[in-house]
Amino acid sequence: MNTSMFYGRKRSQAVDTGLVLPCDNSEDELDASDEENEEDRLVNEGDIDEESDHESDQGAEQRHEEEEEEPPFIKAKDLTWRAVTKTIPPVPQWKASFPLPLEVKAPVDYFRQLTQEATEIMVTQTNLYASQCDINKPFNVTSKEMEQFIGIAQYMGIFSFPTTRLYWSTAARVDCIANTMSVNRWETIKRYLHFNNNEEQVPAGHPGYDRLFKLRPLLTALKSSFNTVPMQEMLCVDEQIVPFKGKSGIKQYNPKKTKRWGYKIFVLADCHGIVHNFKVYTGTITQAEGMPDIGASGNIVLQLCAVIPKNQSFKLFFDNWFCGIDLQVQLEKMKIHSVGTVRPSRLPNCTFSDDKIMKTKGRGAFEEKVTKHDGVSLRAVKWHDNRSVHLLSTFAAAHPTTKVKRWDKKTQQMVEVERPNIVSIYNKSMGGVDLLDSMVALYRTKVRSKKWYHRLFFHMMDMAMVQAWLLYRRDSTSSGVDQTAQLSLLAFKSEVASCLCKTDSFCSKRGRPSLSVQAGLDLKRRRGPTAPVPPAPVRLDRIDHWSVYSENRGRCKYPGCNGIIKVKCMKCDVFLCHTPDRNCFFSFHTK
Repeated sequence: MNTSMFYGRKRSQAVDTGLVLPCDNSEDELDASDEENEEDRLVNEGDIDEESDHESDQGAEQRHEEEEEEPPFIKAKDLTWRAVTKTIPPVPQWKASFPLPLEVKAPVDYFRQLTQEATEIMVTQTNLYASQCDINKPFNVTSKEMEQFIGIAQYMGIFSFPTTRLYWSTAARVDCIANTMSVNRWETIKRYLHFNNNEEQVPAGHPGYDRLFKLRPLLTALKSSFNTVPMQEMLCVDEQIVPFKGKSGIKQYNPKKTKRWGYKIFVLADCHGIVHNFKVYTGTITQAEGMPDIGASGNIVLQLCAVIPKNQSFKLFFDNWFCGIDLQVQLEKMKIHSVGTVRPSRLPNCTFSDDKIMKTKGRGAFEEKVTKHDGVSLRAVKWHDNRSVHLLSTFAAAHPTTKVKRWDKKTQQMVEVERPNIVSIYNKSMGGVDLLDSMVALYRTKVRSKKWYHRLFFHMMDMAMVQAWLLYRRDSTSSGVDQTAQLSLLAFKSEVASCLCKTDSFCSKRGRPSLSVQAGLDLKRRRGPTAPVPPAPVRLDRIDHWSVYSENRGRCKYPGCNGIIKVKCMKCDVFLCHTPDRNCFFSFHTK
């Protein structure tokens, strides 16, 4: 991971509009190269953020004191720090438990579990919006068609053609898309795609105005499904950027990022990238309900952490844009223990050795100090690697230390550097949101649209797909399935898209497929090249499976049958016996 993401970068003078968040000094990892980069800046479109770290923190503190003379909590100032050496505090024991899965479900079931409520909202609101546009032109989309629409969009993320009409064109036709739905029908659904009733929208400038009104039901439904996912002990908070260059009042600009324009989303996830909560940034961050106002960067963490069970000793990690004494104190009162990189200006009265002195001590030098604020013990550590970095925690300490290898430019060889324990814990547990971003970007849905909320909708579907895959991998690993036998993200996404395009979401459940049929099909795959078999949800949905005659003969696909026949299933595209003596066609689609 890049050093500049951890150590922080200098910032310059800014015009404060009241809507722009402080510049995000995103720091994710401590092990890095010798490169130095300027800090990424994230501002609203047309704004310029050039304020230094120290001036920004002082200015925000002065504005807060002017607005509120009597703060509702004890503000962190006039603290007394003392140096400590070789002290190892006890690590709080995680009191929650992680339920083991009963079985590994079909890939499409994981995705539907996360998006079923959202799909129903889309069907209702899309039909309502179509009738509001023109009551004389009836338009009705069903749940099955909406799933097919989503499945086609997921296929588009895999193939990534420059325009959507190419998927139906003669020269570049993609059968799995073109055979599912006509291009006119797909574009009509996209045109009327809606998530909320426009007639209920509060005008701008009035109380209750919501800049995300058009997406609010969709976001609420997805957030509700993400909230129900069982949590692991190690969690992290970070931001992600959704690339977008269209017209939108909530679009952000970051000139140092590869994708400079886009929407900003704050995410609570575990160290593997599984999302538990998120919040789309709209220009302002309000105070968390029932919590003191500790500033924008702290308030958003408290809002996201509302879904974390209290008094269970969960561990939370964040970078130096979020981290502060007031935030960690509030989290500790809820028994949520935290670690974060921190800006020196947010450690009042904490004086470490100067960077020049630390440099003379050599790489691996560190100092540790402790204090107590509002009944909560805090530890600050300054560690010098390529540059100096500060960390703050309510449970982790510098000891016991470990040795890591670094490249020394002077001697042109690898050397061992002492690394504090707090750094090791941070590196191991921070970065889940970045991992999620990288997986979403692999097969991002690329559908052009003039409507600003379409970009966020397709991103949410991509994020739900990655979430479903991560849950599938977690259940498979817990059930003892070898990692080599688990589906990759590409294979998982392809199978889910295929099921969404071919199966009826309203078909009745018939339990798990017979082991004899499924095991036989898997055995045939291992024996060598063979005709592809559709996923079990498609094979067993009992919809549009018609027997047709083929000009060529083929071997029966049913396990244990070696018959060579001309009858095949039109939907599954496999040969199956359908004779008075043997009805493999029926058995294949029911067992």
